[in-house]
Amino acid sequence: MRLYAAVAVSGFRRYATYRVATVAGVFTNTVFGFIVAYTYIALWSQRPHLGGYTESQALTFVWISQAMLMTMVMMGGGFEDEMVERIRTGDVAIDLYRPADLQLWWLAADLGRAAFHLLGRGVVPMVCGALAFDLTLPTGALTWLFFLVSVVLGVVVSFAIRFLVALSAFWLMDGAGVAQIAFLSGMFFSGLLLPLTVFPGWLGELARALPWSALLQVPADIFLGRRTGAGLVTALVFQAGWAVVLLGAGRLFQSAATRRVVVQGG
Repeated sequence: MRLYAAVAVSGFRRYATYRVATVAGVFTNTVFGFIVAYTYIALWSQRPHLGGYTESQALTFVWISQAMLMTMVMMGGGFEDEMVERIRTGDVAIDLYRPADLQLWWLAADLGRAAFHLLGRGVVPMVCGALAFDLTLPTGALTWLFFLVSVVLGVVVSFAIRFLVALSAFWLMDGAGVAQIAFLSGMFFSGLLLPLTVFPGWLGELARALPWSALLQVPADIFLGRRTGAGLVTALVFQAGWAVVLLGAGRLFQSAATRRVVVQGG
């Protein structure tokens, strides 16, 4: 466990070195947050309580999404790009010879990355949004705690999806197509474009049942106090369930991919 803790710390420090990129990212997230916020104001002025949200809750959702954008890697650009390249070039053979599990290694590194982006790129846009708009913020310490637990579970689900995407390169030799599908699915079904509660009928039910809803919609609802009591437990179990299922699938695919490398003489 000390090894994976060190990998997580290394992942945090790796992204912390890109200070200019971080400042540029914070600026971009903040500007885009204002654009989306005013769009939501116009929409909610015409459709009050759309999706069950008040205008204040909807604006809070906007700034949570900006804070979670890079934390959950909802627009691509995470470890999967590097892993796909290592598979394509054959350097993944070196990773498989390490005295460490491939999945756990990348998970630890991704948790370190997510921790940095939550603090480095998530806090400032959220503070700017809170200063400019009347946001709905948690008033109890437990709500903040459960929100952070939900964020961690969301990061694990995000990692598990992207790990499966990266592993597809063992068979396709280029994961760009699968990555693009996962990227578009993540944008639509996470709630990044609009809260999933806005989606009508069967589409809304499907969207809320898919794993991408664990990235943004579930943490946001916990933050807004829409999940309490049994609903809160159900939400966390939903995230944990998808994390277990997807990590298990990743384990099976990793095992199959390892055998494939051996057969190829890698």
